[in-house]
Amino acid sequence: MKNIRNFCIIAHVDHGKSTLADRMLQITGTIPERKMRDQVLDSMDLERERGITIKMTPVRMNYQLPTTNYQLNLIDTPGHIDFAYEVSRALRAVEGCVFLVDATQGVQAQTITTLSMAREAGLTILPAVSKVDSPLARIAEVKEEVSSLVGCLPEEVLEVSGKTGQGVAELLGAIVSRVPSPRSERGGSTFRALIFDFRYDNHTGVVLHFRVFDGSVAARDELLFSTSGRTFTPLEVGVFVPEERRAERLGAGEIGYIVSGVKEPGIAVVGDTVTLRRSPLPALHRYERPRPVVWAGLYPESHDDFDLLRQALSRLRLSDSSFTHEEDSSGLLGRGFRCGFLGMLHMEIITERLRREHGIRLIVTAPSITYEVVDTRGVRKSTHSPSQFPEHGEIAEVFEPWVRVEIITPIEYLSGIMQMLYAHEAAVEETHTWGVSRSRLTLSMPLRELMRGFFDELKSVSSGFASLSYTLGEMKKATVAKLEVLVADETVPAFARIVSEKRVTEEAERLVEKLHGILPKQMFVMKIQGKAFGRIIASRTLSAMKKDVTGYLYGGDITRKRKLWEKQKKGKKKMKERGTVNIPEEVFLKMMQ
Repeated sequence: MKNIRNFCIIAHVDHGKSTLADRMLQITGTIPERKMRDQVLDSMDLERERGITIKMTPVRMNYQLPTTNYQLNLIDTPGHIDFAYEVSRALRAVEGCVFLVDATQGVQAQTITTLSMAREAGLTILPAVSKVDSPLARIAEVKEEVSSLVGCLPEEVLEVSGKTGQGVAELLGAIVSRVPSPRSERGGSTFRALIFDFRYDNHTGVVLHFRVFDGSVAARDELLFSTSGRTFTPLEVGVFVPEERRAERLGAGEIGYIVSGVKEPGIAVVGDTVTLRRSPLPALHRYERPRPVVWAGLYPESHDDFDLLRQALSRLRLSDSSFTHEEDSSGLLGRGFRCGFLGMLHMEIITERLRREHGIRLIVTAPSITYEVVDTRGVRKSTHSPSQFPEHGEIAEVFEPWVRVEIITPIEYLSGIMQMLYAHEAAVEETHTWGVSRSRLTLSMPLRELMRGFFDELKSVSSGFASLSYTLGEMKKATVAKLEVLVADETVPAFARIVSEKRVTEEAERLVEKLHGILPKQMFVMKIQGKAFGRIIASRTLSAMKKDVTGYLYGGDITRKRKLWEKQKKGKKKMKERGTVNIPEEVFLKMMQ
């Protein structure tokens, strides 16, 4: 084990993490030149299209320095705040991390959050600045920022460029010399490993990604899941190079995979411990379960695809345990699922994967958060769907989650950001100068306001230079109302949402106006209305489709035309009384955008 080094790279989005990993793989000869490509560890099409890492990816590299061969196990992690749970899992499986900061952008708010996570995990931290080859790089200034955060001298901060390879060999040398080798907790031969991730294969079942802490494992060893108590015999064990490669045996300190053959859901759990059945060891420290932040309803466009959607969600959860789903139904949309996500980007990625990987056409309802409602009888219950929200007269109090937010921004954008914070009901707790020309703000605000386009607005106000990170806080009393949309006097649950009482009229008028502009005309006149506080607060009338029933008549007595017009009028009245409005999927999609 003394020649093994386990580490990960933590960095903000677009700080050069994936590019640095590419150069490491190239320098160590892990991937031949003919197979080399950009973002080689990002295997999903979505990752490559968006230029972000969504799923953590382990890889083994062999590096010789100077005559000793070292085994370097890298876990590449995401950088976006919505995937911080992925980062926390990777940190539990390694002994060190490369703390990477872009020399052109400097320390970002999310950078501080990930650094705190690494410190809590007790990792050895190697600070480095990336993109030092850029003409916009502020190397000396950014190294000062990094050193003050990490608590080291500026000259101890390494300089690297994933694009040119500058300083990458020195970084690999620092990993070998400064990251400690793994230590077996028990020191015996009994096997024990931590599951930090897994994926599902249609043919071989669940494939576990694990870190060995004690003993060793080989195929055909009878193993045990500590949580479920289920025993299984591995079909194969191996390592990532970065594709899966079979190995005879994996020992303490190594990172690899086990093909379990288990196909039932719920048996394998991220954070569970795998140990030998004949001589099991106590379970290792488990991961905290992630808390969903955003909820949305997913409904198949075709009711026949409900079972397909259920299967797709179950399969997807095997590769991403951080989202939840439960069955739901709507009178208009039919059967579907209420799903919980870690953020707006996480929701966008999951729905896009369902469309691409499983070919399901979806209707996605407006995202919402969890509220605690106390009714007039004093009963308190949680609700994460506007359709579950009680009517106005049945509510005594409503409580909502607040978040603690940190924003780092250039000083020149501070006044514009302050105005934006007021509009989003934020309370600034602390502000001070960060570095030479930047400010760091600490504030608290309702989670619903953070989800109301706050990130995009912050980027717009600061010309893209500000960054934020947030953590969930306590529940506080809320002044919110349930806003419903009625079409032809029928409530459409997919358009319902919970909004601030101060903005309910404005939001109702906006929704009604938007729906009026995109809803196709029907054969009868219908009203589009916004309802809150038990009354209609916004309304528009959509005229009926026009059909010239007298077009084939010419000349003659006018009474013939009048009879046809009267008959058409009665028919439209009857349709209005008995008819229903068919809302196309395109309307739902446009309303949710």
